Amino acid sequence: MNITKEDNSKIQLNNNTSESLRLGVLLAIVGGFLDAYTFICRGGVFANAQTGNIVLVGVEATKGNFVQASMALLPILAFIFGIIVTEQIKDFSFPSSTSVTYSERIILLIEIIVLFIIGFIPNTVPHAFVTIPISFVSSVQIASFGKLIDSPYSTTMCTGNLRSASQAAYKAFVKKDSNAAIKTGRYVIVILSFIAGACFAGILTSQFEIKSIWFAVIVLILSLGLFNIDEYIFRHNHKNENTL
Repeated sequence: MNITKEDNSKIQLNNNTSESLRLGVLLAIVGGFLDAYTFICRGGVFANAQTGNIVLVGVEATKGNFVQASMALLPILAFIFGIIVTEQIKDFSFPSSTSVTYSERIILLIEIIVLFIIGFIPNTVPHAFVTIPISFVSSVQIASFGKLIDSPYSTTMCTGNLRSASQAAYKAFVKKDSNAAIKTGRYVIVILSFIAGACFAGILTSQFEIKSIWFAVIVLILSLGLFNIDEYIFRHNHKNENTL
């Protein structure tokens, strides 16, 4: 398949937005917020990462508590389903005249809709009705936004980011690697953004309880706006170049 100059520009525009630090900051805020939100007012669980649920499946199964094991398995299945949905969206063939950034925009729109609906689910219903869709949201975000400029990262959990930040910091201080120092700074910013999201959750859930999740919706709308802003700037600059 031949890639035209215009197609290459669209791809570059997509990468500049989806892999940018500013988008990573917004998504990390959402990731930290959702983890704290589910822990504070949706059953005391962390819905973003599935390691705990996998452990619970094994523990409960060995005890013969198959109902509890099945309940722990549901968010894992939701997570897997989210990955599959994301890959299907990425594989979908848009008309050649459209920008490749639409797949990321669709993912963000899905997150916005799901989290907006969760804000209406009362605390009287089983928490699984909330933690399962949040596991789905987490998976589509992980599968869609996994690269920070030139480095892998995650916006919904911090273990990998801490490891990568530590490795980069070692290279920066011990081996005097300036590029590693820059990477360390990016990872630290993302980690601090995740912490900030958790802080926002602690503050807002005390005021607005379950509806505080709409804060994450607002941040995702801002994230979606980044794509529109970047595309507008790109088209405006491209138009000016053509008129010179």
